[in-house]
Amino acid sequence: MNEEKKDAKTRFEEFRVNGNEVLGKVKEIIHEGNVRRIIFKDEHGKTFMEIPLTIGVVGALAAPILAAVGGVAALASNMTIVVEKIAD
Repeated sequence: MNEEKKDAKTRFEEFRVNGNEVLGKVKEIIHEGNVRRIIFKDEHGKTFMEIPLTIGVVGALAAPILAAVGGVAALASNMTIVVEKIAD
């Protein structure tokens, strides 16, 4: 994980997925809510895309995000999704 400052209200989760699983996993993450940011890393751990999310991204607002994620999925065979969440 990056050397990022974490406060008591933030936590990170990582998921390793194949390119064909990326879109489904991101939909699941957005549906769960309380996500601040989604970071996509390649097989070597290099960050190549970050998507900041606001609380309550749903419906039509999520469509551009999912389109971008679909493009990312087409470029990568294996990747890590890092999810920055607001701690409960």
